Order: sequence, then C-alpha cells, then structure tokens
Amino acid sequence: MTETTALVTGANKGIGREVAARLAERGMTVLLACRDRRRGELAAREIGGDVHALLLDVTDEGTIRAAAAEVGERFGRLDVLVNNAGISGDVSAQTPSGAGLDVLREVFETNVMGPVMVTNAMLPLLRRSAAGRVVNVSSGLGSLSNMSDAAHYMSGLPPMVAYPMSKTALNALTVQYAKELAADGILVNAAAPGACATDFTKDLPFVITRTASEGAAIVVRLATLEAGGPTGGFFDDQGAVPW
Repeated sequence: MTETTALVTGANKGIGREVAARLAERGMTVLLACRDRRRGELAAREIGGDVHALLLDVTDEGTIRAAAAEVGERFGRLDVLVNNAGISGDVSAQTPSGAGLDVLREVFETNVMGPVMVTNAMLPLLRRSAAGRVVNVSSGLGSLSNMSDAAHYMSGLPPMVAYPMSKTALNALTVQYAKELAADGILVNAAAPGACATDFTKDLPFVITRTASEGAAIVVRLATLEAGGPTGGFFDDQGAVPW
C-alpha cells in the first residue's frame, strides 16, 4: 500500500479524520481535505505519517478543480476517494410540512451535489489507478426500508426531510456511479458508519457512546476492498443495509 494515494473530504475532524488516520496507518499517502487549510495542516501533523492537508470545499467548484489539479501534479493519480464531508442542516426546521426549500438546498448542496462535483473532478485521476475505490459516507437514515419498517427503531424517529432524503439520494447516486465505472474496475459503495460521538451529533438529545473510530471501520473496509469485491452496495458493520 506504500504507493496508494487516498483523498478524504471533511477530514479534519470526526469520522473523516479517523478514516484518514486508519488509511495512513496502512501506509497510504492520505490527502486530508477540508475547507480550512490551517485546521487541515494541524490535523495532518497530529495524525502523522504520510498525511497532507488539501484545501477543498465540496460546495465550491473552484476549490474542487484546484484540488484535482494539485493531486494530479503531485501524485499523478488517485486510488481511493472517500466522500465524507456532510452536514445535517437545521434539524428543528426539517418537519416535512414546514421545511423551507432553503434548508433542502443547503443540505443537498453539500451531501449530494458535493460528492457529484468531487467525484467527477477526481475521475480522470481515479481512472489512472489499477484499483480505484470510491466510498460515499451515507447514513442508516438513508434506508427507506428501515425508516418504513414498523419493527425497526428508525421508523419511530420524528419525521424529517433534508438530511435523510440527502442520504437516500447519495445511496442512489452510489448505484449509478457503480454501474458506470464497473468497466474501469472502480468499486463504488456507500457506508453507514452509525451514530458516533462527534461534533456532528453533539446536540442530539441523547447520549451516543459509539466512537468515531468505530464508525470509520466500515469506511476503511470499503476503501480497501480487494479486486472482485462488491460494488454498488450499502454496508454497515453487520453487512449489507437494505435500501
């Protein structure tokens, strides 16, 4: 893995940072992408290994293009892309009957459009890899099966648009990229890391004990699949998650 290059978006904290650290432990060159280069450089130093900060805002096409050019110039190709950056939006403003379109636009811009723009910008570099891997960090809340199954705890969660819808859309996007890129040998999968104790969940009205490191495990597993591994799937620690 010493010549493998990985890029992780939203990687200066939380699950993204843990993914970056685990990939670095495997000997990969890791590009820790985030909106604030200073924070990225600090996180890269703290992680150690062959980790480099990369300025990239998934909602800003200019920074995406610049990041792709920088990766191409410095490394020549990209082997692993982890689309981790995401936002929940204002959860209190996501009741279906009352949510404003501005909330939907904000969340979809980061959680759906962002992965599209980043993936498309990095595709020429991924196609140069002998074993390209793309992992979209989704959520169990994106499972229509779980959310509508009366026997599943998720069906009892308060109704909410924007965030769950964005993750369902990201799952659908994963399938379409997997179909297109199968001929290139690029495996594309979605990961459900579970609710972890990070800044992303700190304002929820209940205690979460699962760590970011635990949540990162399934992402790393999908990022390091052997040839012939699954593609176009949705997975958590236990295996396939129903759509």
